[in-house]
Amino acid sequence: MSQGPPAGSVLQRSVAVPGNQPQSPEDEDRKVRRREKNRVAAQRSRRKQTQKADKLHEEYECLEQENAALRREITKLREELRHLGEALKDHEKVCPLLLCPMNFVQVRPDPVASCLPR
Repeated sequence: MSQGPPAGSVLQRSVAVPGNQPQSPEDEDRKVRRREKNRVAAQRSRRKQTQKADKLHEEYECLEQENAALRREITKLREELRHLGEALKDHEKVCPLLLCPMNFVQVRPDPVASCLPR
């Protein structure tokens, strides 16, 4: 024959065991209020958790969009760099300042700078 939970334990208080005395109306009211309070707290907790998950999802979406925009900008800047590098190579082939041997004798901070428009 099995014995019930020890007297006064949480298990004994929460489980109705046949043969126990019925609870007083005050105890029943207290139990109902406690369950209602717990239910409301659980709903609040679930709602808060859902809001947090929604906020994280929105943040994720924004970061994904920003990441895509930055990747497009990187591609555009790489293309611009390639184009400017080609333009510089083409310019170096015809630049009189770079072709003239006398320019290498003169002391200038930057001989290419004088080719640029002022």
